[in-house]
Order: sequence, then C-alpha cells, then structure tokens
Amino acid sequence: MKRALAFLVLALAPFTAASGKAGDNRAIVTDFARLFYTERDVKGAFEKYVVPEYIQHNPGLADGRDAAVAALAPMFADRIKSFQIKRIIVDGDMAVIHVHVRPTPDSRGASVFDMYRLKNGKIVEHWDAIQPVPAESKNPHPMF
Repeated sequence: MKRALAFLVLALAPFTAASGKAGDNRAIVTDFARLFYTERDVKGAFEKYVVPEYIQHNPGLADGRDAAVAALAPMFADRIKSFQIKRIIVDGDMAVIHVHVRPTPDSRGASVFDMYRLKNGKIVEHWDAIQPVPAESKNPHPMF
C-alpha cells in the first residue's frame, strides 16, 4: 500500500508542480510587467525578477541584467513614450508580454512581443519581435 501511494505521489508530481509553477510564473511575469512597463521602474523590476547572468537574444543589447538596465532605463524614463500592455501569456517556463509601444502620443507605434524564459522564479532569458503599426492594412483586423 505504501509503495502504491508513493508511486501515485511521484506519478502526479509533475502535474501538480507544473500547474503550481505556471501559476507562480504568471504572478511573477505579471508583477514584472507592472513594474517594468507601467511603473517604468526598470532597475527595480530587473533587480527583483531577473538573474544577473540574463541571456539576451536581441542583437542590439548585451547579455546581463546590468547591461539591460543600462540600455532600457533611459528609454523608459522618457515620459513621452508610452507602453501599453495588451496581453500576457504564460505557458510553463515561457511567457510573452504583448505591448503597444508609442514613441510619441501621435505616432502609430509598434507591436512588441517580449518573450521571457523563467527558471526557479526568475527571468533568465529574453527574445523580442517588433512590428511597426502600418498606416494601412490589407485586412480589417487590428494588431491589438
């Protein structure tokens, strides 16, 4: 009986850990997004949620948490720019934050997808894709 119970606990562990992890990762990414994009506390968001050896896949930025903060803090300090979070998607250790970025209030801006990988409750890796919002579209579907 003990052996069967132990087997059942071990067999179900990946499912309970995965669902708990996804919930934890959703909370982590949601708070990171709030601090980073909404409050524009780049340093605070990165110190709280990003590992020092952060891996960066954007070719315009160097690896490392400090390099990201140094590059991003001036951009987020500019109050003319706006960063509107449209959606947050979390799947296991991967998360995507879809943001409408506008350099000026009258610009169309860009659709930005920031993708993060988490490990042990911290962001360890980043990718992004940036698509300018066009003046005209061949279809009636909004980008956001």
